[in-house]
Amino acid sequence: MPKKHEEILINVTPQETRVAIVEQGVVQELHIERNTSLGLVGNVYRGTVCRVLPGMQSAFVDIGLARAAFLHVADVLECTKTDHEKQIQEVLREGQSVTVQVIKEPIGTKGARLTTQLSIAGRFLVFLPQQCHIGVSQRIEDEAEREYLKERLISLLPENHEGGYIIRTMSETATDEELLSDIEYVQKVWSNVQVSSKTAAARSLVFQDLNLPMRILRDIVNKSTDRILVDSRETYEGLLEFSEHYAECAVKRLEHYQGNRPLFDTHHVEQEIAKAMSRKVELKCGGYLIIDQTEALTTVDVNTGGFVNGRNLADTIFKTNLEACQCIARQLRLRNLGGIIIIDFIDMEDDEQRMTVLNELKRVMANDRARIGINGFSALGLVEMTRKRTRESLSHILSESCPCCKGTGALKTAQTVCYEILRELLRHSKQFSAREYRVLASQKVIDLLMDEEAQSLANLSDFIGKPISLKAETQYPQELFDIVLM
Repeated sequence: MPKKHEEILINVTPQETRVAIVEQGVVQELHIERNTSLGLVGNVYRGTVCRVLPGMQSAFVDIGLARAAFLHVADVLECTKTDHEKQIQEVLREGQSVTVQVIKEPIGTKGARLTTQLSIAGRFLVFLPQQCHIGVSQRIEDEAEREYLKERLISLLPENHEGGYIIRTMSETATDEELLSDIEYVQKVWSNVQVSSKTAAARSLVFQDLNLPMRILRDIVNKSTDRILVDSRETYEGLLEFSEHYAECAVKRLEHYQGNRPLFDTHHVEQEIAKAMSRKVELKCGGYLIIDQTEALTTVDVNTGGFVNGRNLADTIFKTNLEACQCIARQLRLRNLGGIIIIDFIDMEDDEQRMTVLNELKRVMANDRARIGINGFSALGLVEMTRKRTRESLSHILSESCPCCKGTGALKTAQTVCYEILRELLRHSKQFSAREYRVLASQKVIDLLMDEEAQSLANLSDFIGKPISLKAETQYPQELFDIVLM
């Protein structure tokens, strides 16, 4: 099997951090974290139970966010640790203080999902302070390897150790020194959580997980990663210091990108983001996919389009479906689509061909870091699958429902357009000479640039050494803008 080449691109601006995972020269994943909405998964809060629902065996907990967070009985430690199953109303009451951890970001109209079964993630291990068992990642399937990793960890732990562990996939290549360092790290974090939780006020943050670039180093960087390019010196130096202590394999791979072209332009990431906002995805064979995301599920429709090559129609359909598998796997990762996913492959009458397509889908989905479940073809010829969803999809981060079409379509947020304008201004300043730059955009975008993003605009103007003026165009839709060189 040829070696998999992977590059990680980290683009940092004062407003947001974006990370692109590039495998074999193709963008496979995008992660975006904005300063106005930092990721919550992994954070620990001191919350207050505001409502207990016995009928749903769940509770809502106020942790200081805009919406109350959701806590199900299956995620309450006291309800799962006993011999008999306890009801949620037996252990929780309204007004009660409880220490909880976010396991799923707020998505759409739903609040964050919580657990009282706390865990501290390291690079090679996940520490379970309230439990005592040692588990192994489900992605490690070889039983002999699983037992070896368990025995190896037990030999490194002190005899009187407390708590349990989950052994992550990257432990397979870790040295004893790296495992011991990880044990020390998660234990130290847990000690800090314990101290903070004792004095924490109600509805307050007790522990904040690492920022996006550091999480990428902890969770994703591995022996397949060739290099990590960072276009911010401050972030680069911070990652270098973090790597020296907690992710040594990343030290030699980290590079500070100082090129004239924006980092994402060098790998066509901006183009891929634009394509990922479209419902239609073209296949090389001439066929195409139509991807629709709804509140309940995501549908993928495979079509032959203009592909009419091959000896017969059945051969054309089979080849289109096979190519669609590869494309579907990439698009689910790129767009971060999760939950229930229904794939409508083009109908195939041959059972052997159907099985080949299903096996190909399973093969290409094996590269996905998210937990995947794939069922066979249903009686209607549909493939049902699930992909674990812990954060918003790409389109939900970058888009909002269109007021003109009452939600049947989508457009980029004014904030997203503002950030695109700031990036375009920086790009223009490096490519063209002008006395002044004038931005023409919709009234909403101009208002945002004059209000919340005024400081960002002023900082950029100082940086490029040229004035930037704004003009609202009432006929411009929200996504449209122009930059005029004066």
